[in-house]
Amino acid sequence: MSWITTPRDSTPDGRLEFWRDVVNRSFVPLEAIRRETLDFHAELCTARIGPLQVSAVTTEPHSVTRTERHIGTGAPDLVKASLLLTGRCLITQGDRQAVLEPGDLAVYDTRYPYTLDTVQPTRNLVLMFPSAMLRLPERDLARVTATGMSCREGLGGVVHPFLRGLAQQVHTLETLGTSRLAQSAVDLIGTLLAEHTGAERMPKDDGPALMTGRILAYMEQHLADPHLGPDQIAAAHRISRRYLYKLLAEQGYTVSGWIREHRLSNCRRDLIAPALVHLPVGAVGSRWGFPDPAHFSHAFKAAYGISPRESRANRSM
Repeated sequence: MSWITTPRDSTPDGRLEFWRDVVNRSFVPLEAIRRETLDFHAELCTARIGPLQVSAVTTEPHSVTRTERHIGTGAPDLVKASLLLTGRCLITQGDRQAVLEPGDLAVYDTRYPYTLDTVQPTRNLVLMFPSAMLRLPERDLARVTATGMSCREGLGGVVHPFLRGLAQQVHTLETLGTSRLAQSAVDLIGTLLAEHTGAERMPKDDGPALMTGRILAYMEQHLADPHLGPDQIAAAHRISRRYLYKLLAEQGYTVSGWIREHRLSNCRRDLIAPALVHLPVGAVGSRWGFPDPAHFSHAFKAAYGISPRESRANRSM
């Protein structure tokens, strides 16, 4: 679990720049623009349960936009589902636009441009996951993006308490959650979307999407193991290394690249966590699979442009 808030001792523009960096690292590349004359503060609490990312996001009015420039080629096939808890916001994707009030849910596809405009201070639950987990035909997913759905009645009245519970328990999900919980959450959303579109969900099977979810959950759970690698992962799932590489490539990753990125992200989070300030920098690297401090420092600087020590120092300034 990671918890990040904009620094109180910065300027509004400085806080927005900080937030832009947080959003780009935590979700997908975006551009953030604050409303003129308004101050800006925001907070993000995020947990990962296998292939599902659960985030509680609290922000003051601003806009985030994902453009063709941000997407590029080989963008991961990810969907975001946003449940508005408080405030009011506007989601635009393609030729559709949805105004969300508290209790409304909408999905948007990160492979295509979109804009999320918060017109009041808001709190959102944002779930991000591979689109294959929804088990909806592509045409039906396209029909439902940027369409507001009420979770105050009907099937939505069943989905809403479950999702609100996730928002309230983000800080414990990584210790209590399982890949089955992740799939259950997405299944509820997929069922709600299918009801909204009149579509039939594709049968659940043990195909590539489910296998990919299991692999991602396994790698997440074993990140601290310095020996984690393709042979171990493939053997644990009784598949060949070649098939493992294929599944990860479809998510836009190499096996080593995914492991390195997520280890470094966890290290970066822990370096700035007030509760872990007592840990030496080398110990932070070691707890996430970097037993060699020199190698950890080199990999960290290559990824973020500063050393682990500088990252910790910058956060405490």
